[in-house]
Amino acid sequence: MADDDKQTRQQRDEARQREAEQALSRVEMEGEALGASSFARSANKAKGHFTAQDVDPDDPVEKWGTRIGRGAGAIFAIILVIWLVDHFTR
Repeated sequence: MADDDKQTRQQRDEARQREAEQALSRVEMEGEALGASSFARSANKAKGHFTAQDVDPDDPVEKWGTRIGRGAGAIFAIILVIWLVDHFTR
């Protein structure tokens, strides 16, 4: 009786361990896919923003003006952050 109980306990422990390993591998696989897609989505959104894909493609002046304005805004924001960090860390 004690041997049967010991075997069933070992079998239950092994089954639980297999389930846990399968769950962990599923979570790892889904987490990597989610993180990769989130990063790719953010990168594509930024790329589309800075290349002015949301403006009229038939108007080159508007397209280039938007690109220049957004690029200048990004440069200004970076310079402002650097200046603020320098100013407040003195």
